[in-house]
Amino acid sequence: MALACIGTTVYAATDTSSLNPWLADMEYSVRGEVLLESLKLKEALAAGEELPFDEIISCNIGNPQALGQKPLSFNREVLSLITNPSLLEHPSVTTMFKEDAIKRAKTYLEQFPLGLGPYTNSQGIAYIRQEVADFIEARDGFPASKDEIFLTDGASAGVRLVMQTLFTSSGNDGVLVPFPQYPLYTALSALFNVQSVPYYLDESNGWELKVSELEARLATALAAGTVVKALVIIAPGNPTGQTLSEENMAALITFCADKGLVLLADEVYQENIYIDNYEFVSFKKVATQMAQSNSAAVATAGKTAEIISFHTISKGFIGECGLRGGYFELYNISPEVKAQMYKLASITLCANTHGQVGVGLMVNRPQPGDASYEIFAEERDGILGALKRRSIKITKALQELEGVTCNPSEGALYAFPQITLPPGAVAAAERAGTAADTFYCLELLRSTGIVTVPGSGFGQVDGTWHFRVTFLPPEAQVDSFIQKLQSFHAFFMDKYKAGKDEL
Repeated sequence: MALACIGTTVYAATDTSSLNPWLADMEYSVRGEVLLESLKLKEALAAGEELPFDEIISCNIGNPQALGQKPLSFNREVLSLITNPSLLEHPSVTTMFKEDAIKRAKTYLEQFPLGLGPYTNSQGIAYIRQEVADFIEARDGFPASKDEIFLTDGASAGVRLVMQTLFTSSGNDGVLVPFPQYPLYTALSALFNVQSVPYYLDESNGWELKVSELEARLATALAAGTVVKALVIIAPGNPTGQTLSEENMAALITFCADKGLVLLADEVYQENIYIDNYEFVSFKKVATQMAQSNSAAVATAGKTAEIISFHTISKGFIGECGLRGGYFELYNISPEVKAQMYKLASITLCANTHGQVGVGLMVNRPQPGDASYEIFAEERDGILGALKRRSIKITKALQELEGVTCNPSEGALYAFPQITLPPGAVAAAERAGTAADTFYCLELLRSTGIVTVPGSGFGQVDGTWHFRVTFLPPEAQVDSFIQKLQSFHAFFMDKYKAGKDEL
């Protein structure tokens, strides 16, 4: 073990007592205890050990290609060509690749004249940022500027950069975070010594987000001396899957403008919508519409609200989680603050170039008449259609389980059922030194190979228990997945109602 010396004090450089003290407080349940156990079981299967199942089914994380989703053909053709430009000189290139893929690859290579190896601008390649701006303008119907867009290594990297910019490490800064929430926000808050101020979504009303709840939580935090600077909203929700009405969004924008809060809009699931007659609307669009209102109060809110919105290539129907590509857009953020963000982005030099191109491919897609359009549309519609069918089927199966309630998922990739556990199971969890929903998820894993995430990792109302499960098992395996879950659940409930200690 390496030793370090400061004055007369010698300590072990790898001693945890010398590490960042806030790191110890950070938790990230999506890759927590249940996942670690699944990795051990996966190794056991690979070693030939006999277990009650023959495969691990990873329903703990929105990682579509890990569960069999195929990459989009057009995207991979372009990525192949720009990664190895010599393919463009191959005599068979026109038979190996579609005409529009070749054209797009050449266009991108003009922006990377020395290939993908060199660093780019720390904010991202200007050409691709313009593609993002064009996408946002077409989506929202209002102008967008490439200068207000940062390309990042996925949405998570963007959230991290923004939070590092906005918050001091004094311990007095705070951020309003939805409970249940994607644990990225509480994890980063802990790491940066920021107070997570939870506000609770109303499960009894389809995970409704009420401004009155925000008002109450903000008032309590301010009374305790916390300087609340931002509000996180995940829409569609993760893990809850709820969508928001434009009326609700306008009220939230007004709340942020009135209270001087930056609205951090996590909109990564904007294309994962499963309810009819609903079209995704961004917070920026609603704010821009408000700015044009005849009502002075509404217009002022729209013109002054500060919004930072995030998107990624990992979700939607793209599912390119490993490429690490994303962006965030600034709305009403001052040039001085943006300059500080740019300086912070410069520390890591630039986002990875494959991810930047992945963002360009997400926002600038094959159009009708293009050589790749028919295949692209078939793949897109197939992925989204399958997700919708699986969301309905899995949610229905969860609703039929004893002691389980589950709101329909309107969007995103998950169901978040509440489970009423028998007293015997809660007692067994206490003896095992773990939360009751973690105990349930671990037993589900050990019996079936299904990996889920306990609700305690997302935040939940005290005295309630939940777990998150994705809609990503291949459609052909959904019936088998449901059968395994139903059989385990019935056995578990009967076992602990009978008062026995363990399965």
